[in-house]
Amino acid sequence: MSQPTQIPHFIGGKPHPSKSTEWRDVTNPATQEVVARVPFATREEVELAVATAQQAFQTWRSTSLGARMRIMLKLQQLIREHTTELAELITREHGKTLPDAEGEVGRGLEVVEHACAITSLQLGEIAENAATGVDVYNLLQPLGVGAGITAFNFPVMLPCFMFPMAIACGNTFVLKPSEQDPSSTMRLVELAHEAGVPPGVLNVIHGGPEVADLLCDHPDIKALSFIGSTHVGTHIYRRATEAGKRVQSMMGAKNHCVVMPDAPKEHALNNLLGSAFGAAGQRCMANSVAVLVGAAREWLPELVAKSKAMKVGPGSDRAADLGPLVNPRAKERVLGLIESGVAQGAQLLLDGRDCVVKGYEKGNFVGPTVFADVTDQMDIYTQEIFGPVLTVVSVATLENAIAFINRNPNGNGTSIFTGSGWAARKFQHDINVGQVGINVPIPVPVAYFSFTGSRASKLGDLGPNGKQAVQFWTQTKTVTARWYEDHGSSSDGVNTTIAMR
Repeated sequence: MSQPTQIPHFIGGKPHPSKSTEWRDVTNPATQEVVARVPFATREEVELAVATAQQAFQTWRSTSLGARMRIMLKLQQLIREHTTELAELITREHGKTLPDAEGEVGRGLEVVEHACAITSLQLGEIAENAATGVDVYNLLQPLGVGAGITAFNFPVMLPCFMFPMAIACGNTFVLKPSEQDPSSTMRLVELAHEAGVPPGVLNVIHGGPEVADLLCDHPDIKALSFIGSTHVGTHIYRRATEAGKRVQSMMGAKNHCVVMPDAPKEHALNNLLGSAFGAAGQRCMANSVAVLVGAAREWLPELVAKSKAMKVGPGSDRAADLGPLVNPRAKERVLGLIESGVAQGAQLLLDGRDCVVKGYEKGNFVGPTVFADVTDQMDIYTQEIFGPVLTVVSVATLENAIAFINRNPNGNGTSIFTGSGWAARKFQHDINVGQVGINVPIPVPVAYFSFTGSRASKLGDLGPNGKQAVQFWTQTKTVTARWYEDHGSSSDGVNTTIAMR
């Protein structure tokens, strides 16, 4: 067994070994082997990272759009070339299957590709002769030092939702990745510097809630992006906004997938189960609630049979459909929620609690689990399970399904499977959820559209990606300008009015 890697911070363009006395083990979820150790940054290390970013901003903000674009072009090339390596690091520390991890790298790559278009995205507007001889124009300028705090479930994609657009817009950045699976994030940051990101523009510090609070409070950080749980995200949003920062906080969810009886059955069931059980359900966009409309309830036996046939195994097994949960605490929590579902009267059609994978008996495995006859008062419905548990609700009509979903406080994403254009259009119009999929199970839009979760799933007006990312990471400066032809000529005298004609 190899010695665990000592993970450093990354400050000023190079690894920065920590002097912290607090370290945490990073384990392989399939084996419980300790593969790395990560430090919890000291206050001095946080201060150093922010001060380094603040100093780098003085020159980076004036770097041309073309130069920033070329760095992003190089970064996307390097990510493509290192996809396998990044995916293996994700699988080793997170547990998701290698194909799923490769897909994650691809979704992160989309954002970097979008950042390559910064020369056409970071454009202002001008009105020539807005008043006689007066031009008015606005500039989209960087804010300063930005910060990002990411969750464990997408250690490459979530950082890509943050720093590429932030630094492409001329900001510098301090990233705090999850302490549970930091190695793939660190490799991504190394690739960014290989692509030409100057020292100090992109920095990484590790830690827990105390480090997050230091970032929220630091006066030199002007904007903060968070993706994670609702409990933590609400705290981050309140604390950072009270400190005067611009904040976007993308949080928890309870996503529903409506299945109409006119849907193509095989496509609908396969996509539903892929969404519910992929990454062992550890996605904020997982469709963990199936809403079967009318006769679609008759498909329950096939849904259960398909779920039972899914293969559970270590993420390194390419034949596996789902891997382990990230740590023993996550497994214990999921098992507790399954117990509560049974106790509160839901019908347990498939029980994944006794899942054991041969050769990986210590792994954090939970098999696909399916509940029927679930009500909106049960814990398995009101809480985000973040595990491979699908809860099934049956309703009579599409109107009933829409009303049921709209009563849920969350609004991250929802999907409908149907063969009817009328039903799809009614659903997208009437549903009060920020991201809608029509015959698409996980409606995360491509990166040149913004991530638009809503209601209790989001705090802040602007989400990651797309046009909103440019708006979030820039401030608008408006200039009103008049130039006189002859500086020596007399004027029309003192004008005390505010009118401009």
